[in-house]
Amino acid sequence: MKNILLSLIAVILFSSCSKKKSSYEDDIKHFQYQLNIEFADAKKSPLTKEDIKSFKGLKFFEIDEAYKLEATLELTPNSPIFEMRTSDERLPLYRKYGIARFSLYGKKFELSVYQSQELMTNSEYEDLLFLPFNDKTNGNLSYGGGRFLDLKLPSEDSNNTIVIDFNKAYNPYCAYSHKYSCPIPPSENNLSVTIKAGVKAYAEDH
Repeated sequence: MKNILLSLIAVILFSSCSKKKSSYEDDIKHFQYQLNIEFADAKKSPLTKEDIKSFKGLKFFEIDEAYKLEATLELTPNSPIFEMRTSDERLPLYRKYGIARFSLYGKKFELSVYQSQELMTNSEYEDLLFLPFNDKTNGNLSYGGGRFLDLKLPSEDSNNTIVIDFNKAYNPYCAYSHKYSCPIPPSENNLSVTIKAGVKAYAEDH
């Protein structure tokens, strides 16, 4: 049954339209495929045992390269370590790594990018940055508790820029089960526009 499910997911995500997909679309499709593989795996999935049985794949917004943005990054090396609010009493330690500024819909926006003080001590995740955000799709088209993006530390030759690709935005595990503790996007990362990219609300997946 599991093999059949994974095969169906692969067919759905990699089936070709009449036109040839661009390499960018292939990259995003691969990201979506990997997410679905993880969610279908009982050992890794945030889904409940009951939901895994009926899982047919996550819902995504249409891939739109306009949501892949190059942002200027103002580093904030002297920012203090703080406790980020979560969905329960857990208060993980983060530090604001920088402020990413970009243009979308002809308007200028900025989002704070954070670095987990716990993960930066783990060799597997030491180069990981965290970008949680809210937008006008929350609670309707997307999960009400906001969505997340994982970014990589910019290289030395990045010229103070960083790529933000909202097509890779995903839901926190709390969107699928109340047993998880999830960071709540700080209010400074509330966007006043709709971001129709990335993973949709899980309620639409049923």
